[in-house]
Amino acid sequence: MHHVTPEQVGLCSRRLSRIGPWMREWVDSGRLPGMVTLVARRGRVAWFDSYGLRDVSAGAAMGTDTVFRIYSMTKPLTSVAIMMLYEEGRFQLDDPIARHLPMFADMRVFTGGNAEHYETVAATGPITFKQLLTHTSGLTYGFLEATPVDALYRQHGVDFQMADKPLLDMMAPLAALPLLNHPGAEWNYSVSTDVLGALVEVLSGQPFDVFMRERVLAPLAMHDTDFHVRSENHGRFAANYTRSRDGGLKQIDSATDSRFLKPRTLISGGGGLVSTAADYFRYCAFMRNLGELDGVRLLGRKTVEFMTRNHLRGDMADMGQPRFSESTYSGIGFGLGFSVMLDPAKAEIIGSPGEYAWGGAASTAFWIDPREDMAVVLLTQLLPSSTYPLRRQLRVLTYQSIVD
Repeated sequence: MHHVTPEQVGLCSRRLSRIGPWMREWVDSGRLPGMVTLVARRGRVAWFDSYGLRDVSAGAAMGTDTVFRIYSMTKPLTSVAIMMLYEEGRFQLDDPIARHLPMFADMRVFTGGNAEHYETVAATGPITFKQLLTHTSGLTYGFLEATPVDALYRQHGVDFQMADKPLLDMMAPLAALPLLNHPGAEWNYSVSTDVLGALVEVLSGQPFDVFMRERVLAPLAMHDTDFHVRSENHGRFAANYTRSRDGGLKQIDSATDSRFLKPRTLISGGGGLVSTAADYFRYCAFMRNLGELDGVRLLGRKTVEFMTRNHLRGDMADMGQPRFSESTYSGIGFGLGFSVMLDPAKAEIIGSPGEYAWGGAASTAFWIDPREDMAVVLLTQLLPSSTYPLRRQLRVLTYQSIVD
């Protein structure tokens, strides 16, 4: 990474340094174990710091090289993988996915009842590749716990984080359950990106994790990013926490005895990766460069421009009743793999039209603002992501430092 003083890239050192006390306040109050923040502008890093502990019980310090569970920040990388195959002519965005995963033919849609007794109707159209990329497929997540369809996912073990079976073997149980809504009708956060991982496997003829390592992660030199923590990195892995009843921290996944410490049978394109701030910044730099990094091009310029446009009918709030906390919904659209800012005033948060972003379940986040040529990465380990307004606060702290 190329480090510079903030002033070299149009930022104010005094203003940008406000991030430091903000980090310390969250950690010293006992609400977060530790965190890492990175701010770059014009492709150069102006702020990169860590504070707190990666493992509270062990007293192990958080470092800028700490390895984190990034959960749904896996989704933008899976989206790169499937769009690489799109560029090779393997499919069109409006193609039905059932051409490659036949179990998704003849889907039905939940219309009423409960998880034990429910009614369905035939879907008005097939699920397409684009609907998976934009979370308008009609699929859902079991952990949302908001509808009978979510309950059906839990009841039938459709959980891409915890299940222990090959990725393709999860497709039939998923396809056997009803959709939450008709394909294309509403935006609903879902296992869609896990299905994209299965499609990468089918279309490429390679196991999904092998494709990701060989075609995406290795070319981008994201050496600490994988679907498990490699043995040489075990000493840098963070524990994971949730808020305890007294407002403190409760460990829910150990840094020394975690399922992420060894290879898994089920490879999750929706939430399976671990990474570091420096590695994820390489992904941000690749996107900022419109598909190329250090002389390696994985996507064409027009493809990245297409991915980072809004592909919804209006914003996410116009597309139904979204129920997940990775983003606000008014003034925010969705591209092919991440949210896209449409109107900062409507979203009630500082930013720029065209900025794209996403986060992970353990309160991690990234965003890339092409207009300001800025990229930000936030990594910590606290489930769920809705616990504290970390992302919104960091947005203000970064944008207020721009002085040119």
